[in-house]
Amino acid sequence: MITLSSIIYYPIKACRGFEADSAYIERMGLEHDRRMMVVTEQGRFLTQREHPGLALVTPKLSDGMLELSAPNYDSIQLGIQTSGTPRLVDIWKSKGVQAVDQGEEAARWFSDWLGTSVRLVHLADGYQRRVSAEYAVHADDHTGFADGYPILLTSEEGLQDLNSRLETPVPMNRFRPNLVVRGAEPFAEDTWNRIRLGDVEVAVVKPCERCVVTTIDKETLERSREPLRTLSKFRRHKLGAIFGQNLIPLNEGRIRLGMTIVPRALGGNVEILS
Repeated sequence: MITLSSIIYYPIKACRGFEADSAYIERMGLEHDRRMMVVTEQGRFLTQREHPGLALVTPKLSDGMLELSAPNYDSIQLGIQTSGTPRLVDIWKSKGVQAVDQGEEAARWFSDWLGTSVRLVHLADGYQRRVSAEYAVHADDHTGFADGYPILLTSEEGLQDLNSRLETPVPMNRFRPNLVVRGAEPFAEDTWNRIRLGDVEVAVVKPCERCVVTTIDKETLERSREPLRTLSKFRRHKLGAIFGQNLIPLNEGRIRLGMTIVPRALGGNVEILS
């Protein structure tokens, strides 16, 4: 039996995530997941690639409030603003995304922590950032500030398989998934086209090609060549070295830890290159 073993959401793109016992899945993905993002003064998104210190920032949400903390650094609390005069920001190929600036206190906190002038923004209420038409199921499929798709799924068995090939095992947080499953064969998610979690059905649309963010230790910020080097040897796809699958919700509903994962259609979208 395949079950849901972890649910993780990331309030701010590139910052730390939170384990949850349950979550509400919206068409945009997990509620509160990657709705906020740190950008340059010009509105260009930032990631751990150029600012690994983002990995040490812990954002906590409570009743419309956001608390920001980091190691040996003063924390702050502020109210989250989701409406108002939009600020246009860019993330990957998405240009002119409507977002709401979170104010001077948040900007000052992040700027001081990262050592460069930045702003914190929240996706504007009602704005839909569409996913790639090549992989969309419906014309209005959309996401927040995730790289490209609403939900990322990985499996415990896939990580175990990868770690069996590494000299030093890596934790799952290197891959920043939203959903982790257990009880399947390693990389069984490659063969799924649709899965059901309770009343929620999702489409499995695209393998996730991995980047250098996976080589950053999320506690020490040390960089290495792994696990990307090893993934490139046995999980090489036309898109790159892959680990995990991108999902698009087909409806909305609540999911909980321990739920049974039911593959509804097989076929998959992965061809490993020799």
